[in-house]
Amino acid sequence: MARARLSPRKQPRQERARETVEAILEAAAQVFERHGYAAGTTNRIAERAGISIGSLYQYFPGKDAILLAIVERHVDEGARAMTPLLDGLLAEAPPLRDGLRRVVEAMVALHRDRPALHRVLFEEAPRPPGLRRRLDALAAAAAARLAAYLRASPEATVADAELAARLIVQVIESVTHNLVIHPAGEHPPEAWIDATVAMLAAYATGPAP
Repeated sequence: MARARLSPRKQPRQERARETVEAILEAAAQVFERHGYAAGTTNRIAERAGISIGSLYQYFPGKDAILLAIVERHVDEGARAMTPLLDGLLAEAPPLRDGLRRVVEAMVALHRDRPALHRVLFEEAPRPPGLRRRLDALAAAAAARLAAYLRASPEATVADAELAARLIVQVIESVTHNLVIHPAGEHPPEAWIDATVAMLAAYATGPAP
């Protein structure tokens, strides 16, 4: 079976073309939020964007390519938000618990605005080829900065800062996605944030093995 084409058909170089692509991506996000991925057809996306289906196909070969563009935009937004925050931890050297709270709160804030869309992106939709590598690269970059912060912190007792940082990033990602996608019922988000920070701080500053 031939692999579906995922790259855009035409790169938007003029302002009007860029606006059309943004309109398609935002329309797709709204359609996926309302109808889910399976029922979020390109016809619905084109109608929501206010363009013809032919115009949509000038820019994207299909729904999977639109999905990949949405996820890549999400990854880029995450990198733009988290990179300066993590660099700031190393520059400012706040107490470890405060630094971990900044990271957890920033991750939750990145995902709380559109929980229905995140449910589609991370639970319903297929994972396009190469997406896992993009997500892994983003997590690795975040872990590298966090490891530098752990090594510089006089409070940290972990023997392997790189391993600890990767574990912390994975825990934060897991808690964040579950908190946003599956609201925690009687426990408000702030309680989950507090518990996550307390757990990670205890791990990072606990007795050395």
